[in-house]
Amino acid sequence: MLEHLHALFPRAPIYTSMFEPRALPDIYRTWDIRTSFLQRVPFSRSHHQLMLFFYPMAFESFDLSEYDLVLSLTSGFSHGVRARRGHHVSYCLTPPRFLWTFDSYVRLEGVGRTTRVGLGLTVPLLRRWDLLAARRVDTFVAISRVVQDRIYRCYGRKSAIVYPAIDVDSFHVSDEIDDYFLVASRLIPYKRIDLAIEACNRLKLPLKVVGDGRSRKALEQLAGPTVELVGRVDDATLRRLYARCRAFLFPGEEDFGLTPIEAQAAGRPVIAFGRGGTRETIVDGETGLFFGEQTVDSLVEALEHFDHRAFDPTRIREHVRSKFDLRVFREQFLELLEGELCG
Repeated sequence: MLEHLHALFPRAPIYTSMFEPRALPDIYRTWDIRTSFLQRVPFSRSHHQLMLFFYPMAFESFDLSEYDLVLSLTSGFSHGVRARRGHHVSYCLTPPRFLWTFDSYVRLEGVGRTTRVGLGLTVPLLRRWDLLAARRVDTFVAISRVVQDRIYRCYGRKSAIVYPAIDVDSFHVSDEIDDYFLVASRLIPYKRIDLAIEACNRLKLPLKVVGDGRSRKALEQLAGPTVELVGRVDDATLRRLYARCRAFLFPGEEDFGLTPIEAQAAGRPVIAFGRGGTRETIVDGETGLFFGEQTVDSLVEALEHFDHRAFDPTRIREHVRSKFDLRVFREQFLELLEGELCG
C-alpha cells in the first residue's frame, strides 16, 4: 500500500523509524525517505523487535510542522506522529493486534513463552500510548469493515473505508486451466495453510503452495504426494499460476487479504473461509465459495461441491476491476482527502 500512496504524492517525503534498503524493492532507494534516531542505534535494523518500546518516541520525534497534510500508513506506531498544524489522516491497516487482542495474537503467531512474558510486561504501557496517539489523528480511514469495527472498539473513533487495490491489468485470464489448486501466502501459523494441505491430502487433489516462512518445514512434513510446496516465485510466475489454477484456496482469516483479489483479477474463483475481509471481496456463488468453519472437514465439503466450470472468468475479473482496481483506489482516496481538507 505504501507504493500506491506514494504514487499519489510522489514528491512527499516518507518518514519512518528505520530503513533497511536491502530488505525492500530497489525503487524505494529513489524515494525521499527520512528516518528517526533509531536508524543510528547499533543493530536496530537487524534486531528491530528489541526496539519495540522505542517506536513511540521515534515517531513522535519528527518535526512535521511545515506540512498542511500528514498521511500515516499504520498497523503499529506511525499514527503517533505529531502533525502540529497539519491535518492528520491515518490509513489504518489495523489497530495493533499485539496490543488489543494480545491473547489471540500470541496464540496465532505461535509466540514463545519468553517473548510472551516480555510482551505482557510492555503491552499495558504501549496500549495507553496507542490510545492517546489515536486521539491526535484527525481522520481515520480503514481498509475494510472488519478494521472499521476494530477502530471503533479500540479507539472509539469512526472511520471511512477505502479498500486496498491492485493493478488489475497486470493480471491476465488464461484460456487453459490446469488441474491444480493454488495457495500463495507467507507460511506462518495463523494463515492455516495446514487446512488446505490436509483437505487436498484427503481428497487426493493436486495443490501447489507458493511462499516461504517459519512453518514451511512442518507443512512439508504434512504434505502428501499430491501437494507441492513451490517456495518463493517471481511475480510473472505467480500471475501465471493464478491464471491456470482450478481455484485459489484461502483458509485463513484476514482483515482484507490481497491474494484472493489477485486470483480473481486472473479470472479464477476463490474458495475461502467465510469470515473476515473475504466477506467484502468475494461474492459467494459468483466469484468464489465460502466454507463456514475453519476445519478440514468444512473445506473438504466445499472442495467436493466445487466445479470451476460454473464460474465465469470474465465476471470474476470485472468484479475486481469495479471495486479493487488502482483507478478506484486513487479516485476514492483523493475524494476523501479533498472532503476532509475542504469540507
